[in-house]
Amino acid sequence: MVTGGAGFIGSAVVRLAIARGHEVVNLDALTYAACLDNVASVAGSPRYAFEHADIRDRAALDRVFATHAPDAVMHLAAESHVDRSIDGPGAFIATNVTGTYTLLEAARAWWVGQGRPADFRFHHVSTDEVFGSLGPTGKFTEDTPYDPRSPYSASKAASDHLVRAWHETYGLPVVLTNCSNNYGPFHFPEKLIPVVILNALAGKPLPIYGTGANVRDWLYVEDHADALLLVLEKGRVGRSYNIGGENERSNLDLVRTLCGILDTRRPKSAGRYADQITFVADRPGHDARYAIDPARIRAELGWRPSVTVEEGLARTVQWYLDNEPWWRALQTREGVGRRLGAG
Repeated sequence: MVTGGAGFIGSAVVRLAIARGHEVVNLDALTYAACLDNVASVAGSPRYAFEHADIRDRAALDRVFATHAPDAVMHLAAESHVDRSIDGPGAFIATNVTGTYTLLEAARAWWVGQGRPADFRFHHVSTDEVFGSLGPTGKFTEDTPYDPRSPYSASKAASDHLVRAWHETYGLPVVLTNCSNNYGPFHFPEKLIPVVILNALAGKPLPIYGTGANVRDWLYVEDHADALLLVLEKGRVGRSYNIGGENERSNLDLVRTLCGILDTRRPKSAGRYADQITFVADRPGHDARYAIDPARIRAELGWRPSVTVEEGLARTVQWYLDNEPWWRALQTREGVGRRLGAG
């Protein structure tokens, strides 16, 4: 069972799991950022099923567990946009905290009812933002103290704590992962990379918060999906694994790279895309830098990213150029195309 399987990262997990021969039930509430077109390529597979359900709805969860009898849960359903969490934190608490609690209880009831099978897994997928903000040096490890600084990261930190507590108190067999910033195909057009690509093509300003000095570690979404399935299958119960792209870039450098790719692949009639860069008021509480030390997943499971940021950004730009009907259909969704989280 993949929760949030019609979202950006969840759909990448669903597509890869089906490609590798797994049977998958995709459980999604189909909120504003979900899109069933993300999984259209596997929707006809006899090994794929879709359940329109909310992780806060215990009765619906019990029905899905009874119907599909999953041997694992990959929990990716979440509200995830920091800017939206600044404007409306309640939805983040409801989904990320209450929803995770409800899903844990449904999974625990199913697991206990089946005789506590040792091979059952509850894989909770989280973010590096729970660790707070780094200075110019250092990296997050799995032992870094939690220090969330936005409503989004606080809600994800709370969900991480719940999952660990259900393992320690009830014995539920869990694994956890915390990832760096994802990017790639099917990225909902409210996050930085798709905003830059689509605004550039439309001749609109390319907004950069503050001075653009904030640094993120960028992880190609298909690499992330590969790591998530590996942790599900081979990760140690009760263990957490940090998944990073080993590709740190400042926001300004990232945007300039995207502009250069667009200059080559879809040149403007006059000027360059970087001419559209504009600096806007910073996000409240904007974390300065994230960076992940992926030593544990590399040493224990032999995983490391296969896609460099230069290669991944080129693939991503080309995907948006080739898939205009997909992103055009999302332009009218609530909040898309306007500044959120100004505080």
